Amino acid sequence: MSAATTRGRTARTARTPAPDRLCAEAVDLARAAAEEAAAPGTVGEHVAVVSEGDRVVTHYFECEDPGYRGWRWAVTVARASRAKNVTLDETVLLPGSDALLAPEWVPWSERLRPGDMGPGDLLPTEADDLRLEPGYTGAEEPPPNSAVAPVTGELADLVDVEDAELTTRPASASTSRGSIAAVADELGMRRARVLSRYGLHSAADRWDEEFGPKTPMAQAAPASCASCAFLMPLAGSLSQAFGVCANEFGPADGHVVSLSYGCGGHSEAAVMPKPPAAAAHALDTMRVDEYPLHGEAREASEDPGDA
Repeated sequence: MSAATTRGRTARTARTPAPDRLCAEAVDLARAAAEEAAAPGTVGEHVAVVSEGDRVVTHYFECEDPGYRGWRWAVTVARASRAKNVTLDETVLLPGSDALLAPEWVPWSERLRPGDMGPGDLLPTEADDLRLEPGYTGAEEPPPNSAVAPVTGELADLVDVEDAELTTRPASASTSRGSIAAVADELGMRRARVLSRYGLHSAADRWDEEFGPKTPMAQAAPASCASCAFLMPLAGSLSQAFGVCANEFGPADGHVVSLSYGCGGHSEAAVMPKPPAAAAHALDTMRVDEYPLHGEAREASEDPGDA
């Protein structure tokens, strides 16, 4: 077989056949099927006939439903070989080229925004969340011969008996004596997962974007938060870059702010001057003035020494 013959057969196979005459003429059958599936009065004019294959044709009708603007009812009919009866195959509502479609579905984890959670809502985290990493892996367990290694055997039974006399909490294998995990449980410091480096950097970027040096408020501030008395420092590695604002009149009160952030509520931005000291009284009200009596005043005026 030549290459030209092969190409010719491939082209004929791929070419869509012309619509079957009997199937194309079954417009009434297709309309009845569309009206049965649709709401009353929502099947419009017949707009197209498309051949789907040998003796398979799809009829398209306009949809008059206001909620499905641009959609079309598609009714597929078929006819068996050498048969003259056309049968119904499928009825479906399909969008057209200018159809009004719903937005693309987005998973809830991507739709969630800060502030969406309300009282009673639960926000699950995936087991492989990149923001988290195991808080305790067991790698900190002491070696078997260590002085703080868990005791075993008869000595362990004796220890359990002694512990039972001091506490009513039942002993378990996960809280064996000398276990670092047990000590962490006692102190309330053990967590299944902690922030990973990615989660730490992600939080820092988010805080820096909301209350950082590039915000309009910080650009117009007289000084940065690093020198503000209202800044409460954080603990850990983020303490070198962030703190919590404690100024109730500031725009970031109760929020984590960058040390390079600033606002007009800076503690040293506009210090109120001290009130001026009160001026001294014109009359000394604390001193007692001595005044002579009438007789003493007359004798003093008649004193011959004055002559």
